[in-house]
Amino acid sequence: MLPSSSPSSAHWLSLVGSIWLQTINGPNADFPVYSSQLKDLKQISQVQLNFLAFASDAGKLFGWFSGVAALHLPLWLVAFVGASFGLVGYGVQYLFLDSPSLRYWHLFLLTSLAGNGICWINTVCYLLCIRNFGGSSRVAVSLATSYLGLSAKVYTSLAASIPGLANTSATKAYLLLNAVVPMLVTVVVAPSLRVVELVTTAAASTDTAFLVMFVITLATGACAVVGSIGSTSSSGLSSREHMVSLGVLLATPVLIPLGLRIRESLHKIWETKRENRIHDLGGADDIVAIDIPDAAAGSVKEGDNPAALEKPREEVGGVQLLRSLDFWLYFFSYMFSGTLGLVFLNNLGQIAESRRLAQTSTLVSLSSSFGFFGRLLPSFMDYYSAKSGYSISRTGSMASLMAPMAGAFFLLLNPSNFFLYLSTAVIGTCTGAITSVAVSATTELFGTENFGVNHNVVVSNIPVGSLCFGYFAAYLYQRGAAAAGGGSGHRCIGAACYQETFVLWGAMCAVGTLLCSLLYARSRSFAGRLPAAAAGGAVRTSFLGRLANLVSRKWW
Repeated sequence: MLPSSSPSSAHWLSLVGSIWLQTINGPNADFPVYSSQLKDLKQISQVQLNFLAFASDAGKLFGWFSGVAALHLPLWLVAFVGASFGLVGYGVQYLFLDSPSLRYWHLFLLTSLAGNGICWINTVCYLLCIRNFGGSSRVAVSLATSYLGLSAKVYTSLAASIPGLANTSATKAYLLLNAVVPMLVTVVVAPSLRVVELVTTAAASTDTAFLVMFVITLATGACAVVGSIGSTSSSGLSSREHMVSLGVLLATPVLIPLGLRIRESLHKIWETKRENRIHDLGGADDIVAIDIPDAAAGSVKEGDNPAALEKPREEVGGVQLLRSLDFWLYFFSYMFSGTLGLVFLNNLGQIAESRRLAQTSTLVSLSSSFGFFGRLLPSFMDYYSAKSGYSISRTGSMASLMAPMAGAFFLLLNPSNFFLYLSTAVIGTCTGAITSVAVSATTELFGTENFGVNHNVVVSNIPVGSLCFGYFAAYLYQRGAAAAGGGSGHRCIGAACYQETFVLWGAMCAVGTLLCSLLYARSRSFAGRLPAAAAGGAVRTSFLGRLANLVSRKWW
């Protein structure tokens, strides 16, 4: 096999660093576990609690600052800024939680600061995957972002397994973890957070590395799911044993760059010996260089799709982005699907309480574990479709994920706990997949040059959706509590507390499916196209692309 420009050990080390950062970069995902206790401790209403959930998302309104910073600062420094925001935001809450001087508006601002820090770390991880993996960037992005789905599981396992934290209040335990863990991990991975030029290596080594990474990732996800399900019974592993096994699996990916580094060192030794032998034989002057034309630069073959061989789409950014109809279709379809799923997950604590579930952490761990597999799914599809010369449209993938998610919201109308667990798993999976696919969808629609700013503008839909959908849910919850005779509207018990909310959320998710389908139809000329370098020069149109082209000739 001919050598090509492929990721080396340094590139894979940056991916491992991104994976570890993503694993701990969802400290807001554990909010449902301690939200009810926080509401009682600070004597706040459900609407005020919802605004705290929104505060974490509100930090994303200023997430584009991280994209601008990444253009001018080293990526390791950008990551440290994000971790520092989390350290201050959650750390101050931990230190002064019991003090009456910590007002509600203090909590709001500190949570917003910590939420903004998440954007900075995400930007670093996305840019490292995009810049360090070339034609394999989609697979790398999906792999790294899949680990973000494990954040809630990791934090709940740490809280249950560390002796000192197990004996303190849940709120203080999680605030301490949220503040300290991201900073510690950032310190460890900082040396690997750099962009490295692609080098000439055998493509087979890259394929092998990805396959090994898939195996490790699947084993990690299986461990998380088994731990989530096993936590409901007394026969499973203890919290500490499960945390150790999960930690070992999270550390295992570092073996890939280590193995590649050993291989590169052996290859250099072999090349040095070979050159010495040639020099000793005096045959260096007899070597004839033969230029082999690049197959990818050849003429268009019969059967190739002309649209797929067109010049790459024009880069879009700045004010031009906001003037694009595609941007607004993308913005609202994301808000009515991925953001809606995040709002549901933020409300899991209150939903579990309304149905009298004793272990909210089990439900949160379940959503986290299935969210992990949802985020991982796009990387499998990208890897195997690229091997066959096809690429799957990101907007088409998002539309296909929204339909089952809408159905899951309507299933929640059934008061059975079985449907609650089932719907949570489905929504967690689809939400994870959509948020993972959206990273590559931004580059597919608007290019890579302004990605750092563009994607943070796109995800500003999250605080907007969190405010609208979350406030509606909190208002109906509080109204139900007052109607039940609570007077203060503090607690609502029963499946009816969220019935109207689930109907609205299901309907909005269905609207999001239609919007994303329209976006896919509009982007059919470039959606689902593989770069020539990634496809080995033979670029083909995806099945969805051919179907959209056929439909467009008749009705569009």
